[in-house]
Amino acid sequence: MNFKSNNPFLGNKNFSKPTVHSYSPDENSTLIDYGQEMTVSGTINKSFFMLLLLTATASLTWWLAFNGFNPLPLAIGGAIVGFILVLISSFRPQYSSYLAPAYALVEGLFIGGISAVFEAMYPGIVIQAVGATFVTFLVCFGLYKYQIVKVNEQFKSVVIAATLAVATYYLISWLLSMFTSFVPVHHGNSLMSIGISVVVIIIAALNLFLDFDLIEKGAKNRQPKYMEWFGAMGLMITLVWLYIEFLRLLSKLSSRN
Repeated sequence: MNFKSNNPFLGNKNFSKPTVHSYSPDENSTLIDYGQEMTVSGTINKSFFMLLLLTATASLTWWLAFNGFNPLPLAIGGAIVGFILVLISSFRPQYSSYLAPAYALVEGLFIGGISAVFEAMYPGIVIQAVGATFVTFLVCFGLYKYQIVKVNEQFKSVVIAATLAVATYYLISWLLSMFTSFVPVHHGNSLMSIGISVVVIIIAALNLFLDFDLIEKGAKNRQPKYMEWFGAMGLMITLVWLYIEFLRLLSKLSSRN
């Protein structure tokens, strides 16, 4: 069975479908412009650009929060708009060059607002979560680059099954808590709750390997240039998830002190 990343972007079939170029050998023939094809370096560069955009708007909501404004409306609005952009881009990847930067901007509003709330409750937690996220990213990237961790079909199946299990658990817990007095076990600061957060962080980190692998395959299959934005957007989704989970874990640990 051919498993793909759970990420709605990087699991898109466009990554695994090679682009075929053809031309007639006459005087009207046009040579292929390989500069218009997806590359790994181009995807990485666009990921860094999106990170700058996200940081800019996150800084805005952070500043507003600590100057007397309620950051939650911006955070909630950013999350909703970001989700809509994710859905559009997953069905229309050719628009990713516009949707990906827009996603980074609105997701920054969400990240900045949530971060400000956590920072107000637990001073110093944000810099710890940021540091943990980037260290995890660099470690995973290094392990993948030097093929210490190889992404084979068995690896993919385990990671995707675990991710789907987490997503299902979160969804069921959210629905039960909305309509009943049920309190999800991952809430609070119990040892079990902390353990669940650790497991989820590991699963999120493992998704980075699937993301790297599918971006590399997209470049090898000579996908169109806009797929660099598509891949960068998918990678950003995973990093945002990882950062939020680190915030949750660190808040649980801080509340036990």
